[in-house]
Amino acid sequence: MKIAIGADHGGVQLKDEIKELMESLGHRVEDLGCHCTDSVDYPDYAIPVCEKVVSGEADKGILICGTGIGMCIAANKIPGIRCALVHDVFSAKATREHNDSNVLAMGARVVGPGLALEIARTWIGTEFSGEVRHENRIRKIKSIEDKYALHP
Repeated sequence: MKIAIGADHGGVQLKDEIKELMESLGHRVEDLGCHCTDSVDYPDYAIPVCEKVVSGEADKGILICGTGIGMCIAANKIPGIRCALVHDVFSAKATREHNDSNVLAMGARVVGPGLALEIARTWIGTEFSGEVRHENRIRKIKSIEDKYALHP
């Protein structure tokens, strides 16, 4: 699987740890930055990651900032992205099984590295259930995207 990953200054260290984990699991990782601890703007990293996912250049995306909130908000502005802000293992599994999330957001100042790595491992290793009820809900989300893309 190819994973695009990005972080702002608040998540750069955790990004590097998650990148290493994903590579150790056999995934290809495209690191879209940032690569410093100087203050940067999270949308500048969320959008390129999401564009890779929407275009099919990456299968999934992972975003990290201080809380994960900013990254998640920015990511979900991109049609076709279902980004989930996750800070526990149960939610990581559920958002893949039920929502078919294609981008994971986490907060480096909210979860420690051990838990974050377990969340990432669980999220990337969980498949969408494909249950009709979940597919119907995702179609409804897509119809909302379509409606507001045409009528801002």
